[in-house]
Amino acid sequence: MELGLVGLGKMGGNMRERIRRAGHTVVGYDRNPDLADVHSLQELVGKLSGPRVVWVMVPAGAPTQSTIDELAEFLEPGDVVVDGGNSRWTDDERHAEELAAKGIGFVDCGVSGGVWGLESGYALMYGGDKENVAKVQPVFDALKPEGDFGSVHAGKVGAGHFAKMVHNGIEYAMMQAYAEGWELLEKVDSVTDVREVFRSWQEGTVIRSWLLDLAVNALDEDEHLDRLRGYAQDSGEGRWTVEAAIDHAVPLPAITASLFARFASRQDDSPQMKMIAALRNQFGGHAVEKK
Repeated sequence: MELGLVGLGKMGGNMRERIRRAGHTVVGYDRNPDLADVHSLQELVGKLSGPRVVWVMVPAGAPTQSTIDELAEFLEPGDVVVDGGNSRWTDDERHAEELAAKGIGFVDCGVSGGVWGLESGYALMYGGDKENVAKVQPVFDALKPEGDFGSVHAGKVGAGHFAKMVHNGIEYAMMQAYAEGWELLEKVDSVTDVREVFRSWQEGTVIRSWLLDLAVNALDEDEHLDRLRGYAQDSGEGRWTVEAAIDHAVPLPAITASLFARFASRQDDSPQMKMIAALRNQFGGHAVEKK
């Protein structure tokens, strides 16, 4: 099939390559002309045959809104827009309503996989009407990991980004637990090789995971994380998860505590946040602050 892809950064560029490897045609647009296949959104739409599918992979908020608004000027009834960024689920409902007024479909898709997705595949959580999802399905199949899992039609519009938000909230808590354990091991005199303790946990333990593997990778690069400042940013999904929990009276003590721990990192050079920063850099290529 043909796909228009808007946003060719760390995630979008690798997604374009993975989709092309699956035999599909991808026409990509980015504000950086060195990355783009076309010079404008209007040209991108003109290169695609109807019914068109255009996947938006730009930062949440105003950049996504302005991109969808501009696409709506050029797309036609029966076309579909996919928002694959980290938008808030409440924005999805507005986008779907605005596009539906012009006969254009909308699908929201939470994407997880970071800088590793090109080779390993991307976990996908998408929401929308079945007929719109069906138009995008070949792309979902190309992006997902091999096997039976890693992709889900989570429900109505907004369900994909809501599921990805909860996924990221859980991720916050898991990273915090690894970071706290690492700091405690580093503090005691009796444990002389913390990195190898972490490595030993990669096989046969109940806490083995990809995040643990990435923690070992980070410690192999900088055994005591001495080169990192103990500062970790939050990208928004953790806050939204806690806000949703408050709205629905669902207790989330671990996820909430992990979010507040991120805030604490901005007040001090926290050893735990060195590990959080290292893990975010490992799985997503997120920037770290050097000492």
